[in-house]
Amino acid sequence: MTLPLTLTSLPLFPLGSVLFPGGRLPLRVFEVRYLDMVRKCARAGAPFGVVALSDGHEVRHAGAPPEQFHSVGTLATIAQLQFPQAGLMHLLCQGTQRFRIRERRCLPHGLWVADVELIDADLAVTVPEDLQAAAQALDKLLQTLRSQHADDPGLALPDVLHLQDCGWVANRWCELLPLPTTLRQQLMELENPLVRLELVADVLERTGIGF
Repeated sequence: MTLPLTLTSLPLFPLGSVLFPGGRLPLRVFEVRYLDMVRKCARAGAPFGVVALSDGHEVRHAGAPPEQFHSVGTLATIAQLQFPQAGLMHLLCQGTQRFRIRERRCLPHGLWVADVELIDADLAVTVPEDLQAAAQALDKLLQTLRSQHADDPGLALPDVLHLQDCGWVANRWCELLPLPTTLRQQLMELENPLVRLELVADVLERTGIGF
């Protein structure tokens, strides 16, 4: 049996949102703990981990208890980095691989780091005929959004292969639909991409989107 690949002391960025593999995440960074982290990751070409908050806030408040966050997150690589002014960074991140936290600790200046094991990428599962409507509706929506927001770096346009892949289609819908963070997290953690897309299709059918 092959042991899962592990990473030690992975810096974490707890957010009020869920990053999916293949997704893009624009971030505005101004807290000292994250400015330093982003600089180090950018210099080393290393990822950091995005985890969804279960309690607490993205920005630390004096006297507030430590943040609480889910144990499964996604590695984020820095695709673009800008410094519009001193003490402020704008970055565009790309979600890559999911991970599961084995041990976490908070450093003195407030940055969380964790020892994690990487979760295998979704198996490539072709979108079945009965779920093609979800893929076609996603294609139309992304094309429309791109035409309306041409300068939005967070929008990823699909190609033919993407639209045939259950995991990619499900993940993009999870990002676009107005779902509670807890439900997004549960869908992201699902190991079966076909089941994830089936659940998303149920939401689309109930809301009348694409059907």
